[in-house]
Amino acid sequence: MAYATGAVLIAALAAGCTSDAGSGDSAPDGKPGTPTTSAAPPGKYRTLPDACRAIPLTTLKDLLPGTADMPDAQQEKVFEGSATVTYDTDRRIGCRWKSDAPEGTRSIHIDFERVVSYDTSVSDDDRAREVYAKKETAADLPDSALPPGETPDASPSGSGDPDPDPDADGTTEGATDASTGAKSGEKDDGADASSGSSDDTTSGSPADSLQPRLLDKLGDSAFLDDALAQAGSTARHRTVSVVFRTSNVIVTVEYTAQPALMTEVPDSKELQEKAQALARQLVDSFND
Repeated sequence: MAYATGAVLIAALAAGCTSDAGSGDSAPDGKPGTPTTSAAPPGKYRTLPDACRAIPLTTLKDLLPGTADMPDAQQEKVFEGSATVTYDTDRRIGCRWKSDAPEGTRSIHIDFERVVSYDTSVSDDDRAREVYAKKETAADLPDSALPPGETPDASPSGSGDPDPDPDADGTTEGATDASTGAKSGEKDDGADASSGSSDDTTSGSPADSLQPRLLDKLGDSAFLDDALAQAGSTARHRTVSVVFRTSNVIVTVEYTAQPALMTEVPDSKELQEKAQALARQLVDSFND
């Protein structure tokens, strides 16, 4: 009788072990040899730099003419900049500088946005491409806005938008709209930029070389926009914007000039060159 009881106990233990082994096959880690799905890789950048310390003092002095004649205390206040108010400085941060001089007003605004994907199947870089592509589309660049060396049927590098919306009105309405806030890059803009000097022609006509366009060799993707608008009743100001993406960070640079003379039109060529130079400094600082 005791032998029978022991046999039953052994059989019960054996059945329990068999049951446990079977349940292990359906464990969350999957069956042996079955590949598991890994999350998309995170972006290269986990933090953002201090925007108000991102531009060297020598560059600020060049971008804000007239500051050299200011008292030291006023210069210091101008060069400190004013931080943009954001809810999460780990995800977005910016800074503004402004100088008022007898010849006019200049201002700079930079914005750093670190894109994070909350979808484990989409990487931070891929999500940043989507965000950048929306900005490029919203800029409504003319269909001729190709970087040097690209063919008309080429798509923007890394933009995720192979066929940006063409700006059908951009080459016909500029002459009448430039003084009422039309986007630069239209015919009137090229004429304004070239009216003061024949040196404005860098390749082709001034209107072609200075219109809003894609930029190459600046981060992973980049474009330039240029807008001439009214300031008050008569004065005009021009804002050149350069937007670029480097991995999962999108940087926006805005450089604005408003001359003191109401009849003067801010020069596209100068503003574009300085805005692009600043953008190159910033992308280099991310790569350091």
